Amino acid sequence: MLDSLTPALPVGRGLLYVTVAAVAWGTAGAAAALLYGDSGLGPVALTFWRTLGGLLLLLAAWPLRRRPIRDRPRPGEPPRRRAVRILVTGLGLTVFQTAYFGAVQETGLAVATVVTLGAAPVMVALCGRLLLGERLGAGGAIAVAGALTGLVVLVSGSDGTGTVRPAGVALALLAAAGYSTVTVHTRHLGSSGAGRDPYTTTMTSFAVGAVCLLPFAAWEGLWPQGHDLARTLGLMVYIAAVPTALAYGLYFAGLAAVRGTTATVITLIEPVTAAVIAVSLLDERLSAATVLGTAVLLAAVGALAVTEARAAAAPAG
Repeated sequence: MLDSLTPALPVGRGLLYVTVAAVAWGTAGAAAALLYGDSGLGPVALTFWRTLGGLLLLLAAWPLRRRPIRDRPRPGEPPRRRAVRILVTGLGLTVFQTAYFGAVQETGLAVATVVTLGAAPVMVALCGRLLLGERLGAGGAIAVAGALTGLVVLVSGSDGTGTVRPAGVALALLAAAGYSTVTVHTRHLGSSGAGRDPYTTTMTSFAVGAVCLLPFAAWEGLWPQGHDLARTLGLMVYIAAVPTALAYGLYFAGLAAVRGTTATVITLIEPVTAAVIAVSLLDERLSAATVLGTAVLLAAVGALAVTEARAAAAPAG
């Protein structure tokens, strides 16, 4: 996290940072699944504590940054646009995290993670084409079609064991929509020269999320319960510290040296990590159709990232 703004960060270290972040994100849903057992917390309350804890940890680490950047309005960015930027990013991340935890509760860790992270790049590509005028190209269209095919196969993979539940898939798609909204909005800001320090953006997003979630979390049940309170608190601290504050810090640090498309491909480690944990530690059962759909979906997302990389490099070639 200390290297988040270091311009000379080696590429190898950047790749390591992004990889560690992806693995850490892959454990967030597993920790949530364990908490649902006896903590009494629901997805909204858990997301509230995650955002609040992540915010406090990032604020504590702020003085340790080598070159802090203040999120001041730049020339050409009216206060209203700045407020919209903070709200869109904050609400988008809030919907993403809350719906994802809800999907984990409804349909299991593996399916929730794969659907969320597989559908998000497809939504980003389609929204970029429709809203930002970005060219998709034949390769991109084929990759999107492949991803949709994999998603259909995965969703049809229920074999009576409860592996895939429609409500959970719907929540995962909602989570993907929240993530895609943030990504497309960030692309728009970047193209207009209104980009901001990602570290500061993350903190303001967590602040927006905590404020918005508090009343709903209080209605759902804000305080953890159960007989093993120490275990519950330990898992909550882990979620706030490792897959939230630490992972976001490492990811943004890695982006200083790694291309965005490369980072997108590396983050496919997250659903793979979640699937391994789900099967090996949480005893989730995956049907053959679910495994096939997952493989097709992740392969298509990887192909989409490669297509975007080639399109971005084409003008320079």
